[in-house]
Amino acid sequence: MITAVVHVTGAEAPGAIEALADTLSALVAGVAAGLVGDAVIVAADPADPELAVMADSTGAALAARGADPWASAAALARRPWLFCLEAGDVPAEGWIRTLDRFTGTAPPEVALGRLPRPHAPWTARLAARVEAARGSTRRVRPGDVVRREALVGFSPGRALRVRRLGGTLACA
Repeated sequence: MITAVVHVTGAEAPGAIEALADTLSALVAGVAAGLVGDAVIVAADPADPELAVMADSTGAALAARGADPWASAAALARRPWLFCLEAGDVPAEGWIRTLDRFTGTAPPEVALGRLPRPHAPWTARLAARVEAARGSTRRVRPGDVVRREALVGFSPGRALRVRRLGGTLACA
């Protein structure tokens, strides 16, 4: 099972809560399939009342964003794998099978799998492609499935082996 981690940037911005709702509702199929076990919402202001209502209604935990939002969520995650998403990311068809296969068969030295995000800024897409071609990354990005143990005490200078995954993330 995995923990879904949804990073909300600018929760006060128009449409941010709706984007979060779209992402969380897309994960329901993963819950029903037994893949997604819990969720963590990471935001700059976890005391925001709209975020609190959203977290309460979905059973998600709230975490304050630190220097690294994914490491902040790792402390609250209850599963061995984290599925890192930005609010508004919606996994495309087949994501459950792809993530289930990856988390069940990844050797211990592979700590990270990456789903492409075609809607991301071109600089992020280029960096993700370079890292995938190199086979390692020094930064966890949205669309990554990462071992929780790799994020606990994670230092940005340390390299993680990365495997590109089939499938994609769309924008809601």
